Amino acid sequence: MSSQAVIVERHGRVAVLRLNQPESRNALSPQIKEGLETNVPLLLADPDVRVVLITGTDGAFCAGGDLRTMQGDLRAVASRARMKASHSWVGALLTTDKMVVTAVNGPAAGAGLALALLGDIILAADDAYFQAGFTGVGVVPDYGLGLTLPRAVGVPRAKDMLLTNRKVEAAEAFAMGLVTRLVPASELRDAALKQAERLAGGPSYAFGATKGLINRGFEDSIEAFLEREAFAQGVAFESDDRAAGVDAFLNKKRPVFG
Repeated sequence: MSSQAVIVERHGRVAVLRLNQPESRNALSPQIKEGLETNVPLLLADPDVRVVLITGTDGAFCAGGDLRTMQGDLRAVASRARMKASHSWVGALLTTDKMVVTAVNGPAAGAGLALALLGDIILAADDAYFQAGFTGVGVVPDYGLGLTLPRAVGVPRAKDMLLTNRKVEAAEAFAMGLVTRLVPASELRDAALKQAERLAGGPSYAFGATKGLINRGFEDSIEAFLEREAFAQGVAFESDDRAAGVDAFLNKKRPVFG
């Protein structure tokens, strides 16, 4: 379950994926890409895993694509093949019913910014920063960033970040809605793990259905969305989690979900 470039740690129902090439600021080398392509599907298919937490090693989240490794076949067909391999796990994280937490423990640039935005909950150290990077080397945003960034911060701010390639410090990122919350750098690891564990103990169907409704809300017509919402709520009302939640509320106790 582990490789040198991507370390997998298990904390109960939380699986931590830690990018582990700090000498390159955890840039997406072939080894890190292989680790993600291998481990993300395995963890999402594991019924004992409810939350995936993604972070980096030694004060760096992810510096984006490793430009030193981009000297191979640059033909469009080869580039699309490489992107398809990455999209296999990027799409899985965006669409899975499981919760995804990202803990941005340092610079998140280029594909690292995109990786951060794959989180349903995004925590950032107060000394982190974010930078799109792509236009600086003459390429377009990838890893889903053209989809996730406008949804997070709105179209004008997304265009500003992507087209000007300016650095966005942690405080501004929080103010614009790019991240869920800021945490002192020394406390980020524990805060992210606690958040992941809280999610892991929550109502898994309700969480997954809520994530799905939010994702599809940008695509569906009003009628289709409301139909999808009604179906999801019908399933939720029949669930053991709803019974546990209502009982806990009425009896003023903490709910225990299955």
